[in-house]
Amino acid sequence: MAGTRRGPRERMVFSAAQLIRRDGVGATGMRDVAAHAEAPRGSLQHYFPGGKEQLVNEAVAWAGRYAAGRVARFLAELAEPAERKPSGLFAAMVRQWTDEYAATGTVGGCPVAAATVDCASAGPSTRRAAAAAFTAWREPGAGALVELGVPAERAEPLATLMISSLEGAIIMARAEGGAGPLTTVARELGPLLDAAVSPDGGPAAVSPDGGL
Repeated sequence: MAGTRRGPRERMVFSAAQLIRRDGVGATGMRDVAAHAEAPRGSLQHYFPGGKEQLVNEAVAWAGRYAAGRVARFLAELAEPAERKPSGLFAAMVRQWTDEYAATGTVGGCPVAAATVDCASAGPSTRRAAAAAFTAWREPGAGALVELGVPAERAEPLATLMISSLEGAIIMARAEGGAGPLTTVARELGPLLDAAVSPDGGPAAVSPDGGL
């Protein structure tokens, strides 16, 4: 259920994100969103004069901000020295979905990925909204990797690798009906991420000729 502390507009954006991650854009109707949010059906036109495309885009943007906030939270929670490394951060990102599977027996999708797949049915602006959401997620991911000792020039590519690996594992897990792909990607990618940490534990300096 949508949080009761949110106003009707915020509840509808939140509900749209939840329904899109479960059913995709094409199968998520405006009436479904209003019912899920427990909002008056007539308020949809009031809050979203751009119709479904506007609502979907705002839901995707919300999902990007939410994912970015989770990165900061996961980094702050890496208190133990053994966990405070890139593999620990990625494991925490994956755990959001493995915990969901343990609790419910299902793996929910990602609203941003779902909207990306359904861009044709959602409208051309949704592709731009999805790209912006991935950027909003990738940038704090790269910043977190730098804090964990990854050189700055490698942080963004590795953040892209983390997100794309997670998204692919989510799709496979949903197809297979189990969390196996998620646990596999966390186990296999972790050592590669940790190997990127500079020897002194901090971002490596770059020499004027571009070498390390």
